[in-house]
Amino acid sequence: MILCTKKELQFSISLIHNLADRWNKSPADVYRILYKTHILDDYIFMCYDTLHTLGMEYLIDDITDFVREKGVAV
Repeated sequence: MILCTKKELQFSISLIHNLADRWNKSPADVYRILYKTHILDDYIFMCYDTLHTLGMEYLIDDITDFVREKGVAV
């Protein structure tokens, strides 16, 4: 488990809620998917410095593709 800053946490929560809206899932389900695939720790938190500068639509598309590459249907 990676410790994160308040800004990283706020960013990830916002991203989870946006993904939940796009995927028609609950934020809790999205969190479980991102946690299970290690995308939350290994990508979202680790690459926060770059990711937070990108647009939300781009991030949603990028993470959706990444989750699918990990074999999860969303």
